[in-house]
This record gives sequence, C-alpha cells and structure tokens, in this order.
Amino acid sequence: MHAPPVAALRVRNLRKSYKDVTAVDGLDLEVRTSECFGLLGPNGAGKTTTIEICEGLTQPDSGEVEVLGLRWSSDAGRLRQRLGIQLQDTQLSEKLTVLETVRLFRSFFHQGPDASTVIGQVQLDEKQHARVGALSGGQKQRLALACALVGDPDLLFLDEPTTGLDPQARRQLWDLIDQFKLAGKSIILTTHYMDEAQRLCERVAIIDHGRVIALGTPRELIASIGVRHLVEFTGHAAGELDVSTVQRIDGVRDVHSENGTVRLQVTELHRAVPALLEELGRQGVALTELRTHSATLEDVFVALTGRHLRDE
Repeated sequence: MHAPPVAALRVRNLRKSYKDVTAVDGLDLEVRTSECFGLLGPNGAGKTTTIEICEGLTQPDSGEVEVLGLRWSSDAGRLRQRLGIQLQDTQLSEKLTVLETVRLFRSFFHQGPDASTVIGQVQLDEKQHARVGALSGGQKQRLALACALVGDPDLLFLDEPTTGLDPQARRQLWDLIDQFKLAGKSIILTTHYMDEAQRLCERVAIIDHGRVIALGTPRELIASIGVRHLVEFTGHAAGELDVSTVQRIDGVRDVHSENGTVRLQVTELHRAVPALLEELGRQGVALTELRTHSATLEDVFVALTGRHLRDE
C-alpha cells in the first residue's frame, strides 16, 4: 500500500467570525501538489481571511488546516521556511536598493538561491542598484515576487499579484508564475481577473459568503452552467422590448436586462443570433451594439451569484 501523496494544502470545516460577520463558514479545500489553484470571489467573500489563516497570520475559530503536511500549531518554524508569500500591497523600504531588499529577505531563510539569481528571474537585473522608491508599479510587483521566491518555497501564496499593472507587466508576471509551476511547486492565487485565472490555474474555487460554491477546472465550471456563448446587445425601440419573446428563441437559455443592455445565455450561437435579429426587427429595435463571446469564468460567477466578480 502506497501512502497518499501529501497535499499542498488541506482545509476542513474552517470557520472564522468577527464581531458582526461570519467571514469563513465551514469551508473545505484541498490544493494538490504542483498545481496553481485559484481562489475567486468578490470583496467580503472570505477568501482573504481564508488565505491569512493558511499563511499562519490569523487564528481560526475552528476547523483543521494542514499545509505541506504540517500544522501551524506544532510546525510553525518549518512552515515559514517552506512558504513564499506575496501580498497584494507589499510595503518595502523605499530607501533600500533592489539588491539590498532581496538580500534582506534571503537572510530569513536557511536555503535558497542567491539574491542576484532571483533578481535575474524576475528580470530586474538592470535595476538591482536602484532604490525601491524609484521603481515603477510593475517593477515593485516583480520585486515583491522575488522576495517571495528567494527562500525556494514549496508553496507560493499570491494575493492579487497583478492588480494595477499594465497588460505587459501582467503577462511578464504570468510567465514567472509558469516557470515556478514547471519546477513542480504549488501556487495558491487570489485574483479578480477571470482571464488570469483561466490562463494560470489548473483548478479554481469560487467562494461566496465564506463557503465554496463551485470547484473544478475552468473548463468544467464553464461547462457546468450549460451555456457555450453569451450575446449582449443595446438598441433603440419605439416601445419597450418584449423580453418574453426573446426568451422563447431556440437556443436561448436565459435573458437578463440591465441598464439598457440585454444579455442572453445561448447554447447554439449560429441559430440564436439570426433568430434574435429577426425578432428585434419585428419589434422595431434599431441595434446600436451587438457583442458575442464564449462563456468564461466571469459568466460562471454571474450565473451562480447574480453579480460580477468585481462588485463590492
């Protein structure tokens, strides 16, 4: 009999309440070794509290947390040597240089690459003697990632790592994350960007009100809502649009109207769009915009919660 592999993270029936809110409400999670696992949810869903408990920064009220087969109650010292953490907004001394900053973080760990090697990994070679205060936002995020990688961690926590970055800087960070995965390491990623989760994560969990409401690969979650395409349109009409007739179009699963935009969940795009155009013409609707796209994780989230991921 072979022993079951040690998961990167196991969480069972985790609970955490504050004075006026239950932040985590019986949450279960398991993150496999060598995968990038995404935690998705709106602000207030409980994902930050969950991550802080897993990182050993916050005590749970109840439940079990096992990180790399170890527990914070008995193995805190060993765990700190094996984890890398990049916060959404890492505060670093602006008077230190890049090299001095990474060397400082390297001194906290028993093993790991030298500072110059990690600086090269995050493509900051030309900035290693520049002061942190002189770096751009994207360069600071790469420096924060270097500080998380310098101990050669087995598990990397990334909390909103690309928030506020321009598209080029985001993709550079994605490449660095891909390199980390190829080395057989595990990543737990929180993000508000659906394209990021689909691009980087083998599996994702959607959290709302402190519970996991959906779990699977991005493809599995998208398939679970039974919709392959989304159609959105705006237009002008002499009278009010009769949504009920649009709802009866063959291949249309659901219709939602908000702020002048009508959104359709569609199974067969090639049939639904011509029928939709015919119906809008019959109702005298003059289209001002028509968009179609394949279903995404954002659409899964809207279908499950009735709101967009970035809603407060």
